[in-house]
Amino acid sequence: MKRLPRSLFARTALTLALAFVVFQAAAFWVVTRTLIIPVAERSADDLAGLIVLSAQTWVELPPETRAAFERELARRHGLRLTTLDVGATADAPRFAFREQIEAALSRRTGNEVVLSGVPGKAAAWLDIPVGGHDLRAGFFPDRYAVKPPLAAIAVVVLGALLSLLTALFLVRRITVPLARASQAASQVGAGELPDPLPETGPAELAELARRFNIMATEVRDLLDNRTTLLAGISHDLRTPMTRLQLNLEMLRNAPDAARIDRAVADLADMNKLIAGYLELARTTRPEQKVRFDLAALLEELAVQAGLPWAGAASCEIEAGRLAVRQIVVNLIQNAQRYGGGLPVELALECSDNMARVIVRDAGAGIPDDQLEKVFRPFYRLEASRAQATGGTGLGLAIVRQLAQTNGWAVRLGNRATGGLEAVLEIPR
Repeated sequence: MKRLPRSLFARTALTLALAFVVFQAAAFWVVTRTLIIPVAERSADDLAGLIVLSAQTWVELPPETRAAFERELARRHGLRLTTLDVGATADAPRFAFREQIEAALSRRTGNEVVLSGVPGKAAAWLDIPVGGHDLRAGFFPDRYAVKPPLAAIAVVVLGALLSLLTALFLVRRITVPLARASQAASQVGAGELPDPLPETGPAELAELARRFNIMATEVRDLLDNRTTLLAGISHDLRTPMTRLQLNLEMLRNAPDAARIDRAVADLADMNKLIAGYLELARTTRPEQKVRFDLAALLEELAVQAGLPWAGAASCEIEAGRLAVRQIVVNLIQNAQRYGGGLPVELALECSDNMARVIVRDAGAGIPDDQLEKVFRPFYRLEASRAQATGGTGLGLAIVRQLAQTNGWAVRLGNRATGGLEAVLEIPR
């Protein structure tokens, strides 16, 4: 059975959990070696010193004051000193750091000390031969045994827990937008336009969401253009095909040179339509950039179109030359077709950062609410769709698509003196 890959959240959470477990273990080892054990050894040494000093003091006291001293030791320090047999025949109760206490007592007394205990009692006892007396000293481990510093351990554990929760929260903030983007990408792949991703959060995720939203819109536009393209092909080709079929049927009975000429013209119209559709389809791929003089290219196009050209200084750019040429040609043809037969002006503005190609006409212009719509495929202000009055409606669509594909900008605007101004902006 194939094992399913873990999600990014699961992988990151598991990695962080393992990292924090290792960190916690290392922190506990450091705290134990640098804090708990040294404190336990010093406390054990202090207890051993107190027991030995108390035994030596007891020996030096007059017999009549020893009982009072024993009571004072019991009251203040919980220590017992006696010469009586307390019945400590069993091993002492196990408690933390017993080895450190026995080692400290052995160093202080000069003899190996093994703590013993009374069955059923919590005290630990040891024998101390001092000044000819066999003293027995006892203490309660719960009072003297060094307990691990729970506060330090709690801080380590709490810090690791908070760090883990914080890391998981941050990871979730990253994985949730990515999961949302993945779902949106599936919708785009299915031909749907998902809701825009929220462009919030870290800069990288916000930029990813912004670019994804742009991509989703462009993909949807491409799908719409494809649908429109197919609809336009079926619509625009149907009329010349019908005329061609009619002429061919009539030629069966009465050959006529005029009908043959009309059939040839219909075929030419069909070829022109198909060429326009193919040209629009090719605009989805950027052209390889080359370095050339934009002013020289515009001069060549002006001569071909019969436009006046005042000349311009050299303007070197690095771009797709054929794409620039196609855009300018389409803008010039559009200006000549809708400029009312008035002169068309071609100009170039070149700065350090931007090259602007400007095509101006003196026609009727375009209503402001239509300036963006005319860039849609097959959208025409002249609604007859006749070839003689307006072409196929693909010229400006090709201009916009080529500009967007190559990272340029193209815009239309009405001139204050009348007419339309088309501007192509190419970063240098």
